[in-house]
Amino acid sequence: MPVFLLPDLGEGLTEAAIVTWLVEEGDTVAVDQPVVEVETAKAAVEVPVPFAGVVTRRHGTPGATLAVGSPLLEVQPAGFDEPGVVTPAPTAQAPRGSRQTGSEQSGSEQTGSEEGSGSVLIGYGTSAAPPRRAGRRRHRRPVSDPVTAGRPAAAPAVISPIVRKLARAGGLDLRELTGSGFGGTITRRDVEGALTARTGPPAPEPPVRDAPDEPGVRRVPLTGVRKATADKLSRSRREIPEATVWVDVDATELLAARASLTAAAPDRPVGLLALLARFALLGLRRFPELNGRVEGDELVLPDAVHLGFAAQTDRGLVVPVVRDAHRLTTRDLSAALADRTARARAGRLAPADLSGGTFTVNNHGVFGLDGAAAIINHPEIAILGIGRVVPRPWVVDGELAVRSVAQLGLAFDHRACDGGTAGGFLRFVADCVESPVRALGDL
Repeated sequence: MPVFLLPDLGEGLTEAAIVTWLVEEGDTVAVDQPVVEVETAKAAVEVPVPFAGVVTRRHGTPGATLAVGSPLLEVQPAGFDEPGVVTPAPTAQAPRGSRQTGSEQSGSEQTGSEEGSGSVLIGYGTSAAPPRRAGRRRHRRPVSDPVTAGRPAAAPAVISPIVRKLARAGGLDLRELTGSGFGGTITRRDVEGALTARTGPPAPEPPVRDAPDEPGVRRVPLTGVRKATADKLSRSRREIPEATVWVDVDATELLAARASLTAAAPDRPVGLLALLARFALLGLRRFPELNGRVEGDELVLPDAVHLGFAAQTDRGLVVPVVRDAHRLTTRDLSAALADRTARARAGRLAPADLSGGTFTVNNHGVFGLDGAAAIINHPEIAILGIGRVVPRPWVVDGELAVRSVAQLGLAFDHRACDGGTAGGFLRFVADCVESPVRALGDL
């Protein structure tokens, strides 16, 4: 019976948890029909089936975690016309935000079959190359037909391009490995095991005391989005020599500008974060060193600004990305921020919507905080934050007055720039906050 494997969902993801099944056993499914919703370390996605037929078995229950390449669904397809032979249907579209390849992307990534059982393993990877349509010809290779002398050996059963890349980086020949996955599939664990056997095991970690030795202690595993966030923030602290600068600003005119913009078009309001983001985009035009990443001994500075922003969700902190934010109007930018925030909290962002950022903004004032020493979203160079806006005494034209005051903070990678650049950027944004009309000269 053909088995649909959990596909590689991209972005280095190696597993996913089943959220809910969208089909029942006995249902008839069509090509590209979503059959299950899974949650990865970055987002919830719907996975479509790459062929049509009748669902005969589902693997896993809601809440179960499956590794990439493990059985997901068994389907009796329309093209399954004789034992051990399958007529491939056109490859399914990848889940939202994922990239895909067809089963014929290359000779070494074609559909594999389990020896002697009549089962066919079907999955797809994450290359940007489009799949070939297989509807015009049939692959007919009896499962029990051995590889004879004089014929080339069968390609290694590898589904994930990540596994191939890991093996290539370690100088491993996949044809020499025996897969431990379903149907002999070579998994990431197989490759890592082979590399460990070559270089020796890693140094032992210090023992961890079990929970029974700590009465009244509850242990909550870090999984999904929270684990991915923890890993990224830990890496940021390890690799980035971070420095922070901050300044208090009079935001009275900023609030007035936001009220005027919203009153002019109530159906398209402009949020505080959108205005801060607009000023940041103008500042990056003057100080491009803050928009990019450090790679080895090089500073990589793209022309485009892909703006990330911190969003708190029930699953944890995520950073959605608005691509080409510098091309958007202020109202369009505000709408994009609102849309991605709503989708993030509903768990409907694809992995691609949570990666590729070049600069991040954050409104920690929504938590009632005056300021924060933010951690840079690795591998970016800087993150700009604004605290709560509150009435405070402020000197205006030599007179004491009550004004709406907030704090701006900028954390930056000191390898990419010095305090002069970071301070110049922050001061420019602060001036725009205190006098939004100033920004008109740079729009």
